[in-house]
Amino acid sequence: MFESPPPIITLFNYGGGLRGMIPAQIMSHIEQDTGLRMADMVDVFAGPSTGAILNAALTLRHPESSGTPKYRARHLVRFYEREGERIFPADKFRDLRGLIHDMNNRTMRISQLQSVLDHGHYNPSNLGRALRALYGDARLNESLKSLIIPAYNIDGEQLRIISETGEQGGLTMHARNNYMDTAGHALWMKNIKINGEHGRRHKTIDVTLYDAVMASAAAPTFFPCHHFQARWPGNTHPHSYTAIDGNIFDNPANTYFGALRPHLLPGQETIMIALGTGYTNRSIKKDEWNRFGSLGVVDPVNDLPLINIFFHASESALLDAFEEEMQGHLFMLNKSLLTGRQPDWPSIQIDDGSPENMKRLKDFADGIIEDNHKKYEEICDLLVRNYESRKNWIKAVKPSRWSKMISDLIK
Repeated sequence: MFESPPPIITLFNYGGGLRGMIPAQIMSHIEQDTGLRMADMVDVFAGPSTGAILNAALTLRHPESSGTPKYRARHLVRFYEREGERIFPADKFRDLRGLIHDMNNRTMRISQLQSVLDHGHYNPSNLGRALRALYGDARLNESLKSLIIPAYNIDGEQLRIISETGEQGGLTMHARNNYMDTAGHALWMKNIKINGEHGRRHKTIDVTLYDAVMASAAAPTFFPCHHFQARWPGNTHPHSYTAIDGNIFDNPANTYFGALRPHLLPGQETIMIALGTGYTNRSIKKDEWNRFGSLGVVDPVNDLPLINIFFHASESALLDAFEEEMQGHLFMLNKSLLTGRQPDWPSIQIDDGSPENMKRLKDFADGIIEDNHKKYEEICDLLVRNYESRKNWIKAVKPSRWSKMISDLIK
C-alpha cells in the first residue's frame, strides 16, 4: 500500500499587495470546508510579496504548541482588513504624478519635481510595524512546513562569495554565477523540510521572517528597497542584502524549476496549487503605448503597464513547459480583474485599502470559487487526502524501511 512516498503538495500564493485578500479569502474557505489548517495539508509554501506575507504567517508556530500553526487563514483576512489603510494610506500625490507623467516632462524640469516625486514611496515603517506584530522575532528556520521566500538582491557587490580550490591548488574567490559578479540576482530564502535526511541537503539561511518578508514585499514604485543582514551556516559574519520585491522574477514555474525541484526525490509526484490575486495584464495598442512616454509606462494612473508586463512575461514564456512538466497536477484559481469587469468589482490597484475595496476583494475571491467550483472541490479533496496519507505513511513505515525505500528510489 505504501510503495512510494506521498506526493509533495506545493501552495503558491501570488504577489499583489492588498489583493492578497483574494488568496486569503480562498484559503479561509478551504480551511472551513476541510476542517483543517493549511499547514496541516500543504508540504511547501511558496510565493513572493503579499504571498510571502501569507505563507510566513500560515507556517508560523504557535508559541504554546510548537506543532500547531499560530494563524488560520481567516486571521489573515482580518489582517488585510485591519492593516490595509495603515500600510497604504490614501495617496494624495497619485493624480499629480499621473498628470506630470502624461505631460512627459516636456514643460518642467525633473529637478523641480523631485520634492513631489519623492512622495512616490509609502512609508515602509507602516508595513514594518504590521509584520513585526504578525511574526514577532520568529526566524525562517522555525517554520512548521517548507517555506520559500523570494526577493531580488539589487546590489551586485553583496553577492554571496564562494571560495574554491583552483586547478593549480590556489584558492579562488567568486560568486556562484561568475557572469553576475557585478549585477543583482534572485535570492531564494528557503527552509526545506520535505524528504528529511534523504532529500538534497539544504542549509537554511539565518534570517528573521520580518526581514525576509519585508524584502520580498518591497514593491518597486510603492516601497523603498529593504536592506538587511542574514547569516549563512558556517559563516562567522552576517551577509548584507539590499532587496526588492520577489515578484520581479517569481511565479509558479520559476519556483518549481529554480527553488523546489532540486529537493525532490527521483520520480516523486508533485502537485502545485496556485492561488492568484487577480490578473491585471492587458493588451496594449501601439498608439497607447507610445502615448505613455518614458515615465508613463510605470505610473499607477496608467495601471503600471510595464511593471505588469515584467510580472507576466516570464510566466507566459514558461507556462507551456511547466504544464507539461506537471502532467495535469497544476491547479490554479484566479481570474482577470479587467476582462468582463463589473461595476462592483474591486480596484485593480494593489494599494486600495478602503473598507469598500476590502469587501469587494472578498466577494471577488468568492466569485473565483463559484466560477471554478469543481476545481475547488478537487483541490480540497487533494489537500485532505494528502493530510491523511502522510499520517498513514508515518504510522505504517518504520524508520529502517523508510531509509531502504528512499535509498532504492535514489538508486
